[in-house]
Amino acid sequence: ANTAKDDNTLSTLLPATNSTPNEFSYDPENPVPTHGGQISTHTEIRGPKDRRSVQERTDVLVYTTDPLTEDTEVTGPVEMKLYAASTAVNTDFTATLTDVHPDGAAIHICEGIRGVTFRESLENPTFIEPGEVYEYTISLWETSYVFFTGHRIRLEISSSNFPRFARNQNTEHPFGMSAEMKTVRQTIYHDSQYPSHLTLPVIPKIY
Repeated sequence: ANTAKDDNTLSTLLPATNSTPNEFSYDPENPVPTHGGQISTHTEIRGPKDRRSVQERTDVLVYTTDPLTEDTEVTGPVEMKLYAASTAVNTDFTATLTDVHPDGAAIHICEGIRGVTFRESLENPTFIEPGEVYEYTISLWETSYVFFTGHRIRLEISSSNFPRFARNQNTEHPFGMSAEMKTVRQTIYHDSQYPSHLTLPVIPKIY
């Protein structure tokens, strides 16, 4: 699933039992750049930006639907359930929703991030065990958007979105207390045992 050039599907079908997980390396010294989003600063990168350049990176996993056969309204909270493992004890996972136009433009809709140590509690963070699979809930906040006929819905999964979010340095040190950074390997699962999935609040037509 690395880069938008690969043929990786976002589908309503249940995942296969033997679906192969996807992997990528996250290097905090070369984070995925913020390009679009609901931010009040950095006027040059905020808003509905075309993320094609970001989706060409090998540290960004990309999953795309077939062209839509009808207009599809999404209104409400967007949420990602992610089953993932890492070689780190502390890292982040990100999710970004984009609208792929017929000309290929991939326009930012909404996004979210989850620090793995906060998977169970915001008040009492705990490290993860390297190599173990955990379930993470990533809120992409809310949206109200219509994906038009012929457009495609695309999901990005990665581990950074900088400078909107501070880089996770992938170490056991307290945040901001060390200059050490580690490159780690992330594994994303999407099979019948670990069914990673995106929940979209699709509004049915009433006419």
